[in-house]
Amino acid sequence: MHLTALLFIYSALLMTSIASATSVSTAAPISEWSVNQLEQRLEHIDTELGQLARFSLRAGMGSIGYRSFRHLTPEQTEWVQIDLESEAAIDQIVLVPTIWHDAVTGHRADCFPLQFQILAGTHEDSTGSVIASFDATDHLLPRSAPLIVPCDVKATWVRIETSLLSPAAFDGKYKLELSEVMIFSGEENVALRQTVQSPSNSFTSISRASNYLVDGFVPYVMHSGRGLHSNAYIGQVEPDTAPVLSLDLGETYPLNRIHLHAVDLNENSPQSHPSDFGIPRHMILEGGNLPDYSDASPLVEYRINSAFESGPVIMRNFPKTACRYVRLRVITPYHNSRDNSDNELVGFAEIELFSEDQNVALGKPIQSNLSVSNTGRSLVSLTDGLNTYGYILPIRAWINELALRHDLEVERPIIADELNRRYALQKTQLKWVSWLAALLAVGIGFTILIDRMLQIRKIMQVKERFAADLHDELGANIHTIDMLNEISRDTDSQEERDMLSDRISKVTERTATSIRYFSNMLAADQFHVGLVDDMRRATERIATNIKYDLTVEGADSLNQLKPLIRADLFLFYKESLINIIRHSGATQVRTHLEATAREIRLTISDNGIGISDSIGNEAPAALKRRAHLIGGKATAQRTPAGGTTITLILRPRRRPWRRTKL
Repeated sequence: MHLTALLFIYSALLMTSIASATSVSTAAPISEWSVNQLEQRLEHIDTELGQLARFSLRAGMGSIGYRSFRHLTPEQTEWVQIDLESEAAIDQIVLVPTIWHDAVTGHRADCFPLQFQILAGTHEDSTGSVIASFDATDHLLPRSAPLIVPCDVKATWVRIETSLLSPAAFDGKYKLELSEVMIFSGEENVALRQTVQSPSNSFTSISRASNYLVDGFVPYVMHSGRGLHSNAYIGQVEPDTAPVLSLDLGETYPLNRIHLHAVDLNENSPQSHPSDFGIPRHMILEGGNLPDYSDASPLVEYRINSAFESGPVIMRNFPKTACRYVRLRVITPYHNSRDNSDNELVGFAEIELFSEDQNVALGKPIQSNLSVSNTGRSLVSLTDGLNTYGYILPIRAWINELALRHDLEVERPIIADELNRRYALQKTQLKWVSWLAALLAVGIGFTILIDRMLQIRKIMQVKERFAADLHDELGANIHTIDMLNEISRDTDSQEERDMLSDRISKVTERTATSIRYFSNMLAADQFHVGLVDDMRRATERIATNIKYDLTVEGADSLNQLKPLIRADLFLFYKESLINIIRHSGATQVRTHLEATAREIRLTISDNGIGISDSIGNEAPAALKRRAHLIGGKATAQRTPAGGTTITLILRPRRRPWRRTKL
């Protein structure tokens, strides 16, 4: 029973320890999260990843960004500063890394600084203040996503200063490279086409130059991953016609920004078109409030001198101007030389006009004097808010989604690995619990078997006790009745006969009472309460013609004995008297009962013929059986003066497991 209890306790503790982690907050280290929290976080990450913009890198030729001088050691101070046109309330800075295609790891940031700080200040404060700092412990690399730096500062300049550079994938030299720096005030990138200062940039005309750091071109294609597919518009210029795209916004808006989305190139590899396909070489955006554009004024002019001056989204800011009618007047269209023809084309995926960060051109009708040979490329697609990948997002939202996707994609394998570790641990624990359950089942089986054996033993002991009680109690009473009957036959006195008859009646009643108590001896709490008196009466009944002497020491200790022990002690004494009367021929019996809290000693001596030498100190079988039931030890020995002494030693508090509770 003890083993089974311990196994149950261990099982409960084990299951409690497994379940206890469910109360751990997700603010705690990931090692303290519960399995349920890990599973929920993994599910949340997968759900978010399905709703975020995808990484889709540009193809073809274009500007790469800024690159500093090369260094042989990484501990170098490099800096680049963007001077804003005017003081702006800046709430976010974005650093877009230069992307390198590694043959082993795929696309990754190249020469992104390992340790740097970002400072901001005003014209009056040339030193500025640090608004963010990073080192190797921030684990910014590897990455190909933008780095988002939240802030809340008013400034006219922002500077990135490095103290530890990373090596270039190409030659292992240490450099600072960045594809783009965006400085947001609300939804507006106030760093767009602003002045860039740097002490070490040596590139001025190729794909890497300081001005490319704020040209608005990033190495990604806008791929929102949601929304419908839309084909870009491509129109063909008619001979002797000045190409124009015009919009009626429906009402007057204060415009300050235009986004021209380049024609989405197909996914063939290699590409069948150059990256600036369809984009005019020279065009002017004009706006006014009269439908004939008689009051139109130029808003912004765009001119391409090389392929490095175009990209997926051409962004231009201009002074805020109230306009209803806007037209894009193409001065020099795109010359299509792919098929050796003289076709001139104008093509865009979307035209966005912004007023207070809202695209007011969305859904507005566009008119054009261009011809469209492909019915799948209509003017409607210029303002439907879609590109070939789905919805066109605000630039800030798009860049932030790419950064969030990076963070989630970094976190996901960590969560997955921890979950797999927990699953493996649970599998091991489940195996242990299975073994424990099997051990419990075996323990329970053994417990049932042992309990069954104890029940059988108890039944056998009950039978043995019942037989002993019948033998000792009833045998003694029947012997007394028989002896009194013989005495009655041998006497001539009627008075003595009546007396003997009365005694026989009392013994008979006593026998009936004993039989009633045989069925539940322990339930009779008052049975043999007066043990000494019962012993005296039994001696008078059994030893009718024998002189006896009964002495007792420790009567109080006798009264504290359990009823069953008193009954067994009484029956042992009666059986001893019966043996003396039947077999010893004694004329005198001396009984001494000594009781203490630790031991009971019963000594019965007679002056009879004594026991046989062949028996030694063995007590008669009936007495040994009764002593065994009571948990004591009985011995018998011949006395020097003749006769026999029977001794019973009983220790009531010793080995209580041997006593049977009935």
